[in-house]
Amino acid sequence: GTQVNCCQGYFRPRTVWLGHPEKREQRYPRNVINNQKYNFFTFLPGVLFNQFKYFFNLYFLLLACSQFVNELRLGALYTYWVPLGFVLIITIVREAVEEMRCFLRDKEVNSQIYSKLSTRGTVKVKSSGIQVGDLIIVEKNQRVPADMIFLRTSERNGSCFLRTDQLDGETDWKLRLPVACTQRLPIAADLLQIRSFVYAEEPNIDIHNFIGTFTREDGDPPVNESLSIENTLWASTVIASGTVVGVVIYTGKELRSVMNTSNPRHKIGLFDLEVNCLTKILFGALVVVSLVMVALQHFAGRWYLQIFRFLLLFSNIVPISLRVNLDMGKMVFSWMIKKDSKIPGTVVRASTFPEQLGRISYLLTDKTGTLTQNEMVFRRLHLGTVAYGMDSMDEVQSHVFSAYTQPPQDLQASRAPGATKVRKTISSRVHEAVKAIALVHNVTPVYESNGVTDQAEAEMHYEDTCRVYQASSPDEVSLVQWTESVGLTLVGRDQSSMQMRTPSGQILNFTILQIFPFTYESKRMGIIVRDESTGEITFYMKGADVVMAGIVQYNDWLEEECGNMAREGLRVLVVAKKSLTEEQYQDFEARYVQAKLSVHDRSLKVATVIESLEMEMELLCLTGVEDQLQADVRPTLEILRNAGIKVWMLTGDKLETANCTAKNAHLVTRNQDIHVFRPVTTRSEAHLELNAFRRKHDCALVISGDSLEVCLKYYEYEFMELACQCPAVVCCRCAPTQKAQIVRLLQERTGKLTCAVGDGGNDVSMIQEADCGVGVEGKEGKQASLAADFSITQFKHLGRLLMVHGRNSYKRSAALSQFVIHRSLCISTMQAVFSSVFYFASVPLYQGFLIIGYSTIYTMFPVFSLVLDKDVKSEVAMLYPELYKDLLKGRPLSFKTFLIWVLISIYQGSIIMYGALLLFESEFVHIVAISFTSLILTELLMVALTVQTWHWLMIVAELLSLACYIASLVFLHEFIDVYFIATLSFVWKVTAITLVSCLPLYILKYLRRRFSPPSYSKLTS
Repeated sequence: GTQVNCCQGYFRPRTVWLGHPEKREQRYPRNVINNQKYNFFTFLPGVLFNQFKYFFNLYFLLLACSQFVNELRLGALYTYWVPLGFVLIITIVREAVEEMRCFLRDKEVNSQIYSKLSTRGTVKVKSSGIQVGDLIIVEKNQRVPADMIFLRTSERNGSCFLRTDQLDGETDWKLRLPVACTQRLPIAADLLQIRSFVYAEEPNIDIHNFIGTFTREDGDPPVNESLSIENTLWASTVIASGTVVGVVIYTGKELRSVMNTSNPRHKIGLFDLEVNCLTKILFGALVVVSLVMVALQHFAGRWYLQIFRFLLLFSNIVPISLRVNLDMGKMVFSWMIKKDSKIPGTVVRASTFPEQLGRISYLLTDKTGTLTQNEMVFRRLHLGTVAYGMDSMDEVQSHVFSAYTQPPQDLQASRAPGATKVRKTISSRVHEAVKAIALVHNVTPVYESNGVTDQAEAEMHYEDTCRVYQASSPDEVSLVQWTESVGLTLVGRDQSSMQMRTPSGQILNFTILQIFPFTYESKRMGIIVRDESTGEITFYMKGADVVMAGIVQYNDWLEEECGNMAREGLRVLVVAKKSLTEEQYQDFEARYVQAKLSVHDRSLKVATVIESLEMEMELLCLTGVEDQLQADVRPTLEILRNAGIKVWMLTGDKLETANCTAKNAHLVTRNQDIHVFRPVTTRSEAHLELNAFRRKHDCALVISGDSLEVCLKYYEYEFMELACQCPAVVCCRCAPTQKAQIVRLLQERTGKLTCAVGDGGNDVSMIQEADCGVGVEGKEGKQASLAADFSITQFKHLGRLLMVHGRNSYKRSAALSQFVIHRSLCISTMQAVFSSVFYFASVPLYQGFLIIGYSTIYTMFPVFSLVLDKDVKSEVAMLYPELYKDLLKGRPLSFKTFLIWVLISIYQGSIIMYGALLLFESEFVHIVAISFTSLILTELLMVALTVQTWHWLMIVAELLSLACYIASLVFLHEFIDVYFIATLSFVWKVTAITLVSCLPLYILKYLRRRFSPPSYSKLTS
């Protein structure tokens, strides 16, 4: 779990004196971010422990140590210690490089500079030097460095907006309010003059709540204010407006954002576990062979020592070079991914498991910033009889223009009572719709100086170049920006009025009489305005189609058009209006004020009064806004789906938005049903809802985080079983830790590999929990891409990363590991044949350098060149993602293929040894020379047999190895007689042995290719 559970007793509530960090009553952690696995002292022990907890490496350590005992000594010490040392040094260097990178990245974050208010004025301070009690100044677009209470802002309206998508994945900006008492102080420096403190609850994991109080002691009388989430600025959020001052209350590992990320686990690739399993089987075989040998000696003499000698003699059965080869292979794969020009900017941070990418079954992706760009664009205006898309916005513009440039007598005529019966002209309908959209919102235009004009001047003249819109939701801003583009501009707004500018440049004033804000329950917002030029009072409203359908007058097109727009992945809002007379409004206001004063059931009474207005409203238009997708999201998801990967979308955003994006990105195909899981809070509700879902087939599931929590609490097994069968799952309003929990459950329930993709700080837990974490480098900073195992610059690169690199790495690693096992089994078989012919003597067949040379110089290059092998071109692999599906069954490395290779090794080893004994009875001295030469040739031919696509380096490697062997014969005269090798009989006998050991396999391969070709060969021919 997270770090919270382990040290519950140690977090305590606190009293923080403003600007006096030295007055602390307890020790607080330093404000540093730390993503490292080890520190300076634990590095070596940690790395060695992680190496030797593999059965594999432990075995070699014991083996090497046994050579210090004289009776067990079988040859030179270096034959055992050199390979082991080599493996360890490579591993240590690799881990050290990764730790160093991590350290430098953390250092970059920890040394960002902030301004701090102190008695000496404003001083600069590093992020890591910030303490509890410091008064920190944060500028617009700067990251908040620690959890703070918001004390003052430079904004005139006395509030500020916060971007929280790095913390909780929500796209909407949050409104935050400063502590009233400190906001009233004349200047910021006064914060140090007053005696005040904040009492804050103990640090916890809940980012959506906070309880605390603010007290000013030297006030008259003393001031007490309660603090809630509205007064907080959590770390990892970004200030979206103004400059703020805050007092730090939590730092370091007590930050909300840090407590929401779980400890990174030490990931071990599935492939490594499988190889580990095979080595255990080989070890079992080794013990069995040794026991058989001793049994055939009839347990004569000191047989227990003999067992040990045999164990050492056959120790080659478990190949030490396997780890070296695989680790170097992984480095090559990582390097290939980095160097791939089709996916520029991709970084492999965990070079220990690129082959994991080749067998992903579940892809869990974040929405905001990963699939979408988090930029809203206005796409469609629909008036029932006509619809305007992106290409016909100029028509809307001309309608709006004509509405404001008509001669005034027409307006008078149209206002006469008789004229209202006539159907309105299209021009006036468009104008009404645009005006409504321009009025019903919570957007405030703000003016900033742009170097040419200063702020005050810009505000006076409504300077276009200096205006920025601020609102909690990006779709509201996109609507207001759109009305500006068609000629009706929102230029000013305060608590009680709004100013519009018409295309002709005249300013219209509207008084805001009432405003009914948007809530998740009501799903709508309303506003009552009075037009100052005519005195008309109008009630405007916009909201989701589900609630608005019952509020507007009867019509025949609303439902159908909403459905059409939703299918295109647009977020639909319905806009309506109702004209009120002065008396109607006065009556409403009286009832509204009375309802607001009632003590019992206040919210219910208020809602009832508002609902009395929300009847028979005139439907004006529908608006469609699209959250733009990242480049090529649809084709990428298509590829993944065809490859048999199930895609789940986990997002912190609202249900409606998540739903739209799922349709827009074709995560849910056009003909699939979507089952929206109703909100459940109790066991019985969850039971009913699960049963309702069970009856549906092949339909996508959309569920919110709270309902998910309930289902997992009571019906974890049943829920996961149903969800895993869905073609697509969307979870919305997910907390960061919940994302990680879903990943963990998927891994436990299915045993399949998961891959998580995200771009924000709120995705870090999920990325660290998944078997493969992929971070997308977003605009929002690098938190996710730093914590990830692989980081990419765009979502679309994921397709190539999995289909090409993942697939190749997995297939090559499998081929490589099996080949190395084959190489060592061959020589062990020969040793076994040799020993059994010579009355089970524990005498090594090959001495000292021959053994080391065999697995290094003579065969290393060709065998390692298998990492360059590929079965199909990368373009083909991208075109036919079905090839990837084949890998999900784990075929390239399975017990079946392992067994086949074992049989091949035993066959070849016995043929070479028996052949050598048969053909050379007379020259027994030369048996080493003959068998060793045949062995090397067989290995080189076997590599040639395995290769699927030749690469020039492979040919070089084969020839180089052969040359090395021939050259080294000069130095090896203590083992091999050079003069004998030059004779003709030697040459033909070696050739004969090699052909017998290799030819049958070539014939078998040809027949297999002919009669049951694998799927990829059908594509290459």
